[in-house]
Amino acid sequence: MNNRLTRRRFGQAVGAGAVSAMLGLGGPAGLRTAAGAEAAPAPGAAGRRRPNIVFILADDLGWADLGCYGNKFNETPRLDRLAGQGARFTDFYAAAPVCSPTRASIMSGQYQARFGLTCHIYGHWRPFEKLVEPPNALRMPPEIITIAERLAQAGYATGHFGKWHLGGAPGASPKDQGFQVALEVGGHVIGPKRQDPPSDKPRRSCDYLADKAVAFMEANRDKPFFIHLTPQAVHIPLDTTPELAKKYTAKPKVPGYLSHPLYAGLLEELDAMVGKVVDALDRLHLAEDTLLVFTSDNGGLEREVGGWPGTTNEPLRGEKGSLYEGGIRVPAIIRWPGHAPAGAVCHATACSIDFYPTFLEAAGLIGRTGVSPVPPEQPLDGLSLCPLLKDPQARLDREAIYWHYPHYHHSRPSGAIRCGDLKLIEFFDTGELELYDLRADIGETKNLAPQRPEKVKELHERLKRWRASVCAQMPQGNPGYDPKRANEWWDRRTMQPTLAPGFYK
Repeated sequence: MNNRLTRRRFGQAVGAGAVSAMLGLGGPAGLRTAAGAEAAPAPGAAGRRRPNIVFILADDLGWADLGCYGNKFNETPRLDRLAGQGARFTDFYAAAPVCSPTRASIMSGQYQARFGLTCHIYGHWRPFEKLVEPPNALRMPPEIITIAERLAQAGYATGHFGKWHLGGAPGASPKDQGFQVALEVGGHVIGPKRQDPPSDKPRRSCDYLADKAVAFMEANRDKPFFIHLTPQAVHIPLDTTPELAKKYTAKPKVPGYLSHPLYAGLLEELDAMVGKVVDALDRLHLAEDTLLVFTSDNGGLEREVGGWPGTTNEPLRGEKGSLYEGGIRVPAIIRWPGHAPAGAVCHATACSIDFYPTFLEAAGLIGRTGVSPVPPEQPLDGLSLCPLLKDPQARLDREAIYWHYPHYHHSRPSGAIRCGDLKLIEFFDTGELELYDLRADIGETKNLAPQRPEKVKELHERLKRWRASVCAQMPQGNPGYDPKRANEWWDRRTMQPTLAPGFYK
């Protein structure tokens, strides 16, 4: 791993000095320390051990799906209780509307457009549409120092349990990216032979992964640990236990919500997984020393198998695969006793790129002279959320948040910027620009672009400057455009026609 700390990262080293200054890292000596350090830095103030970090990432969970976010059908008592014990974010965003790029943003602390991982791996495409999509990276560049590597270097035990989806080629696995223990599994059922050790019966994935995470805590209770717990719930195809399916089928539907029994049952399994982890922290007397985060990799998927719906993101517009709010605004709950006030609600705009610097600051790895989070060639795009945990009414000192999604999915290739309460979306196929005031219009129902052309121009220029700064790759005109076949979907692995996203045979 130390050899990796000395490599130059793939891509462009934009703004590294500015980032270092922002984080209070001191001069070149501090930057050299990170590149060559072998021993773990000293513990934080007053000699206390570094906090444990437990990061739980749901899959395709929508902003409006949890009870603590207003849902009246789904039952999420453990997540609701967790929100009451920490800070609940109302304006938190995934860095992309699909899974792989958001996961890359978490691991790197960077906008994933820097290294071209802008779509899910392997992705699919529409070869006869107006635009040809840029190629999508099939892994994170190995030169990137992940948050797991950085914490491991500082003496953390690191464990990954669940979905990875950041590349399956040699050198791209969780163990290649800083996790000392890794169980890479997907799906909602773990078969007998896939279990470790092998079993004689299948296990529900959420319950199994919770047990593995708890065992990791028990084995490492005397040192700080970082757990990356990533179940595939509530991704399609939907599936739950017979008992939960029966329970929610019998439950009265809620007007205005889809009230899907399988979706609700799978979400309850996810909720129970979180509860099992929280209970273990309490039992091991580790809760007071643990920063626990729960969030989702993108917005909810509103179209299920065969086209019938699984959830709705209302009052948000759009869904997974779209840069409307329903595709990128996600639930986020952070509990850190003694640091985040219980029951706090934070309205600050934040993003998945912010977790990397948050974990570094929590671990005492930034903000002290001579300690650098990463080599100078690897700038951080995110900002630490620690000031928001201390004061949920605060705001982060950033100009804007950006998105780059040059792909066809549940929408068209597009980019977006949120600056304050204003959000601009640019559609690359037509050049259309849409402007929304999210504070007054969370559902993005009123396009203000015709009424505010100067603001549209200002935000569009910012968005274009940001794309240039990160070398974002743009789609190009398609010489093979065929309007009659434009709606065909093709699979990138088989190079054959396939079903549209959200549909299964």
